[in-house]
Amino acid sequence: MESALADIEFLALSPNRVTVLKRLAAGRHTRRELADVTGASQATLGRILSDFEDRRWVRRAEGGYVATATGELVAEGFGDLLSILETERELRDIVPFLPTEAMDFDLRHLADATITTPSQTHPNAPLQRLLALMRDADEVTAFSHAFNDQSLSVAADRTDDQRFRAVLSRTAVDALAAEAPLKKRLRSLVDAESAAIRVYDDDIPLAVTVVDDVVNLLVRDDRGVLQASVDTDSPAVRSWAMARFDAYWDASTPLDRDSLA
Repeated sequence: MESALADIEFLALSPNRVTVLKRLAAGRHTRRELADVTGASQATLGRILSDFEDRRWVRRAEGGYVATATGELVAEGFGDLLSILETERELRDIVPFLPTEAMDFDLRHLADATITTPSQTHPNAPLQRLLALMRDADEVTAFSHAFNDQSLSVAADRTDDQRFRAVLSRTAVDALAAEAPLKKRLRSLVDAESAAIRVYDDDIPLAVTVVDDVVNLLVRDDRGVLQASVDTDSPAVRSWAMARFDAYWDASTPLDRDSLA
């Protein structure tokens, strides 16, 4: 293990080493080509290539260099490690609030996610991010333990040209029905031919909205305060979200006008 850690440290201490190995794993390159990519001097490249040859990670080939099979393995593994650490850094500040026990997909699929957090000047930025996505969407599919008045308004205003489906927790529906203006908006949404809402009697630990091909998660703390909006167009995350939605849909009951009387 110590020798493996030493090799990881050897690579990590030099971005040029990482770049050279990654390039050579992709195909043959001359020293001049590697110099153009890295900006390193010929002397520095010579040391890097010599160290790689000592480790049997690269070999000479047709006037240039190329990675060996084990070199390709190291390049791929180190690239995966970098990707994981980059994703971890993106999620680090919000991971205490993520309902990870319900997010049964590989978090690496969030590597390219857009994370929107509140600021002093834009405390409502996470919600505004979701609303912007909803306004431009042809289809919205959601399951959530909460549904705020702004999301309700956007959905109700788009019934002429947007398909809307949602599974809401009983507590979310009761909260909307408790206020007359919101109850009226909810009733108009229920009446729309393009909309369908169902009620789930148990807890829904997530607030997930699939907006066309983008999956958005609203992340709240234990007090219900919004901490972040996370959205991604990862097909794997979308597949997970739609499977969860289908499960909630099948286990819920339709919300109709009579139940809002």
